[in-house]
Amino acid sequence: MSVIPEDLLFTKDHEWIRPDDGQIKGTCGITDHAQEMLTDIVFVELPERGDQVEKGAQIAVVESVKAVSDVYAPVSGVIVEVNARLEDNPDLINSDPYGDGWLFVIEIKNPGELDDLMNGKAYEEHVESGD
Repeated sequence: MSVIPEDLLFTKDHEWIRPDDGQIKGTCGITDHAQEMLTDIVFVELPERGDQVEKGAQIAVVESVKAVSDVYAPVSGVIVEVNARLEDNPDLINSDPYGDGWLFVIEIKNPGELDDLMNGKAYEEHVESGD
């Protein structure tokens, strides 16, 4: 079974967000389950700093030896930071999806959108159901 940290919120599309204490910003990435399904990640196309995104919009692309997968914004907001280390080391997503393999930081436009996301237990049930 994939690792599912309890301090994160999850989308049905296998993205995660770790909001800061004030829910002003959130660090985002793809889940351990997603990276396991993709296998060896070889390329990542990240958003640009300053990009304004809407919840559910395609924001990044992760390419593996097996497939190309879109990454969607878990909440609406502005991209304030991207993980430039992934340009030369996209495999960080495989080795540490919740740590060094993070994708971007978003300034959260509407903290209420976080309420629509799943906690770790709900995400685990979602993965187990095969949805």
